[in-house]
Order: sequence, then structure tokens, then C-alpha cells
Amino acid sequence: MAATVVNENEKPITESRTSLLTFLAFLTIYVVWGSTFVAIRIAVQQVPPLFAASVRFLVAGTALYFYLRLRGVQRPTSAEWQNLTLLALLMFVLDYSAVFWGEKYIPSGVTSLIIATVPLTTILFEVFVFRLQAFQWPLLFAILLGFGGVSIVMLQGNGQRLSIGPCLVILGGSVSWAIGSVLTRSLRLPESKMLTAGAEMLIGGAVLLLLSACVGELHPFPHISPSAAAALVYLIVFGSLLGFSAYMWLLAHMPATRVASHAYVNPIVAVALGYFIAGEVITWKTVLGAALVLASVAVTLRKKSPV
Repeated sequence: MAATVVNENEKPITESRTSLLTFLAFLTIYVVWGSTFVAIRIAVQQVPPLFAASVRFLVAGTALYFYLRLRGVQRPTSAEWQNLTLLALLMFVLDYSAVFWGEKYIPSGVTSLIIATVPLTTILFEVFVFRLQAFQWPLLFAILLGFGGVSIVMLQGNGQRLSIGPCLVILGGSVSWAIGSVLTRSLRLPESKMLTAGAEMLIGGAVLLLLSACVGELHPFPHISPSAAAALVYLIVFGSLLGFSAYMWLLAHMPATRVASHAYVNPIVAVALGYFIAGEVITWKTVLGAALVLASVAVTLRKKSPV
């Protein structure tokens, strides 16, 4: 009888703890990942963009990878390293070099809205290139709606005309991330998703540092002000280590489509923080464009089957 009482008392505690962890994990990928756009904006105003991106991912990736190796997680095979390198180039080098460089010229809120098209671009590749799912008219409508919203934001800007070049570069980076996301399903990778994330960040950070050196960002060595240093530390600890840990934990406990809801929450957080922290202007056209993008992403994620 006593044992039964103990078990009954423990069950609510376990469920309560799981509920709390779920809440904290969603809060992390919603708010923290949304806030990284403002942190990037702060960093690249004072630090060369490729160098800033390399510091973020090289430090975070090295720490995560070797921590897991010390915990006994098996290291990747040679074939897995080749696949990890390909994904790192697509998802961290091409994508984040575009984001960090682009945010030197356009507001963080606008950047977040362009990045929010990743689920839409992913659907395009899944349907028309890799043939991973059947064509559906509602999905096509959602994609057109989303890119229409991005066009409104790009052509109008936050109170002034935006530089289209950086917008297109960021959009191109998001396409690279979408391709990497689709390829991830078919490539042989380590069983540990956390190790995969750590290895990809490590490789991506190393390549970004090499590119930074090649384009002359390290001559002279960049001066990192206290505010830029704080932004980089935030991106490393919260945006990468904590953010990826929360994301991977949620994928192991929740449907993928529910976890993917961060795609239409992050831009709201980014636009709001850009307004209150960075002083970025919000106009009615920005709001309209954002509403179209978020609506299209919501439709897309609801139509997709859980992975």
C-alpha cells in the first residue's frame, strides 16, 4: 500500500516537471531564437560579419561536440564527416554568412521575416525538386502568399526604401538552409542529433573563420567592444548552446510540426525587440507583409505531415 502511495505521489511530480521543461524549451526557441536577430544586428555594427558568425559557431560547436564526446557519444565515421561538412556549408556557412552580412544593412525585424520563408522554400524543394511529397494547391497558395508578404516588406522597408541586394542575399541564404534541411533526411548522419548539431557548427565556424581571414577581416584583428562581446556571448550561450539543446529536446518529446511553430513566432519577437531595443521603425506595410508571411507559414506547417 505504501509503495502504491509513493508511485501515485511521484507521477504528478514527473508530469509537472515534464510540463515545466516543455514550457521552458518552447519559451527558449520562441523568445531566444527570435532575439538572436537583434543580437546579430548589434554585433555586426561593430565586428566584421564573417568573423562574428565564425566566433558564434566555432565556440558553440567546439564546446558542444567535445562535451558530448567526453560523455561517451560515438564520434562520426568518415562518411558521416563528409555529410556533416556538406550540411555545414549549406546551413551554416552560406546561410549565416548571408544573415550576418545582410544585417549590416537592413533591420533585424526585416531579416527575421525573410528567414521566416524557410518552411516555404523547403516545401518547394520537397515538392518540385526532391519529390518527397505530393503537390497540393493550398501549399502553392501559401507559398505565393508568403513570398508576396516578403516582397511588400523588401520593397517598402521600415519607413525607408531598403537595399534590395542584402535582402536577396539573405533570401539566398535561406534557400541554402532549406536545401540542407531536405538533404538531412536522406544523408547518413550520427545517431545523436546533438552531436550532429555540434559537429556542423564546429565545421561551419571553422570555414567562416577561414573565409573571414581570406577577405581581410582579421587584418588588423577586429576590436570587440563590450556591447559586441555581450552580443556574441549571448549568441553562443543562449542562441546556439541553449537554443539547440531546447530544440533537440522538444523534437524528442513533441510532434515536429508543433516544434516548427517557432518559425512564425520568431519573427514576431524579432520585430518587437527590433522596435523596442534597436529603435527600428514599424509601418503598416511592414505589419501587412509580416501578417502574410506568418499566415503562409502557419498554413504550410499545418499541411505538412509530422516528420
